[in-house]
Amino acid sequence: MKQLTVPLPAYHRITQYLNYLNHLPESAPENISATTIAEALDLNDVVVRKDLACVSGHGKPKVGYLRIELAAAISRFLGHEESYEAALVGAGRLGQALLTYENFAKYGLSIVIAFDTNPLIIGRRVGGAQVFGVERIAELCMRLGIKIGIITAPGRAAQGACDALVEGGVRRVWNFAPVPLKAPKDVVIKNEDMAASLAILLKQDGKGTVG
Repeated sequence: MKQLTVPLPAYHRITQYLNYLNHLPESAPENISATTIAEALDLNDVVVRKDLACVSGHGKPKVGYLRIELAAAISRFLGHEESYEAALVGAGRLGQALLTYENFAKYGLSIVIAFDTNPLIIGRRVGGAQVFGVERIAELCMRLGIKIGIITAPGRAAQGACDALVEGGVRRVWNFAPVPLKAPKDVVIKNEDMAASLAILLKQDGKGTVG
């Protein structure tokens, strides 16, 4: 099936659908409808049907989707069956937590190399990644053909880390540092602003209003 262009909010919802399906008990019915998913996730069922139409064309009126087949179709759509190797810059506490997070493998992501400035960490292996000095970021990313970079370095070091990753051929950057990054137009940056997320969590009411 030809993959359609899908808006970013739809990708977030489709990821939710997969998480929901994967956590259903084994005793759950073999078939599942868009309405059931919508009710479980408090979403509009028309929106869910539209999203699933981008993923799978096998839904049937009054029957729905085969649950296992739908989960597999969503995984393929999200690229989880492909393999992506990543480099991480900043092997401190947050970086080490990501390096040892086993569930990344389920999504096709493998962090194969890490970088830091701390001589007590350089030379160690954390999770499945060897830690090298940051001066080798561009060299080793280029040599290994790394296309995904993860930045968990302090804010003051984040732009330098991004520049080195881009120099090494990285074109996708997952940024956990609390600063905006500048990069060429062909580089995609996804920022994880934990401070903003916490502020929204503390201020948002049950109606989704922040105040």
